[in-house]
Amino acid sequence: MNLHAPPVRLDVTAADLHGEAERLRAIGPAVRVELPGGVAAWVITRHGLLQDLLADPRVVKNPAHWQALRDGQVPQGWPLIDFVTNPGMTTADGDDHRRLRGLVSQAFAPPRVRAMRQGIEADVRSLLDRLDAAGPGPVDLRRHFAYPLPMNTVGTLMGVPPERFDDFRDLSAALVSASTTPEQTLATRQRLHALLTDLVAARRARPRDDLTSYLIAARDDGDRLSEQELIGTLVLVIVAGHGTTQNLITNAVRGLLTHPGQRAALAAGAHEWSAVIEETLRWDSPVAHFPLRYAAEDIPAGDVVIPRGEAILASYAAAGRDPGRYGTDAAEFDIGRPPARHLSFGHGPHYCTGAALARLEAGIALPALFARFPDLRLATAPEALEPLPSFISNSVRSLPVLLRAAEGDGPG
Repeated sequence: MNLHAPPVRLDVTAADLHGEAERLRAIGPAVRVELPGGVAAWVITRHGLLQDLLADPRVVKNPAHWQALRDGQVPQGWPLIDFVTNPGMTTADGDDHRRLRGLVSQAFAPPRVRAMRQGIEADVRSLLDRLDAAGPGPVDLRRHFAYPLPMNTVGTLMGVPPERFDDFRDLSAALVSASTTPEQTLATRQRLHALLTDLVAARRARPRDDLTSYLIAARDDGDRLSEQELIGTLVLVIVAGHGTTQNLITNAVRGLLTHPGQRAALAAGAHEWSAVIEETLRWDSPVAHFPLRYAAEDIPAGDVVIPRGEAILASYAAAGRDPGRYGTDAAEFDIGRPPARHLSFGHGPHYCTGAALARLEAGIALPALFARFPDLRLATAPEALEPLPSFISNSVRSLPVLLRAAEGDGPG
């Protein structure tokens, strides 16, 4: 690797996400890239190195360690500034992180997640009934199935009024977009914080059995959360709690519909639905790149050294298809692949607290969908599916499908 080469400009629209990831892996395990606004970061492309760094105490999340931010080199209105500075457990380390994570983790504890099953199953049945009642034309499965299920789940968990679900979805998408203008970034911040402030005020006046009420009580009773931490934690839950599961369900359906042999093997009972979920997470991670971590000291990474104070980007998309970890067929979708741990929910102290809930939702939704609509198929050519214009959130803009076989079609 040429240590004096200029940073590689990352395509923030993700027009060719996996092709770009392959090219970056070919350069090296750690590659200096340029993000919007000329902001530099090191993208980690190999499974082994990424796993090591995610658990390395020299790699931290508090943006106070980011030299470029301290030096004023991050432009005003930088699109991702709120995402990487949002007060909460994804931007905290050590005792602060353990305190914040401990509070949120109680909402996602195994008994509570198991207790959500019945509600999720009822939501899935209701959504499938609505699809069943739709006309013969194409339906966007992302918009009408993959989105409302996790939004209903996390919205109910947080105590968000259902009429606000779409507002939170749109603002969450804007928060992780790398293409917003400074004016749009400011507007997103103000609107999202206003909605959450209203939610906190409503739950403070009328507490319920939801996460928002619980976090308020924890703050007010034990002074464990500042107001900023409270709002920041709610931002994290709403963003991570629905978008990643929406992408997981969408990507899994797309994987099966574009790999008829895999689908047939699944239908024949050769594989479990859990294999579909884990292979989707590896092959097409719901989060492509997660910003940002920071080097608290100089860190050797392959043939380079990541200098202290520089930003690090975890590339789950690149690590998930690393031939060094998954073999020469790493780019192929194969639900019969021998089980191998992926990193799509992270690793180390910041491992995703909602991983079990995401798996539960997908594990209920996917088999129910294909059982209700055994003739489900894409309504467009696979190459016509447009990727989300985000280098963070990884999926397609829409997933148009036909639910039933056309009249005159043969069986299956």
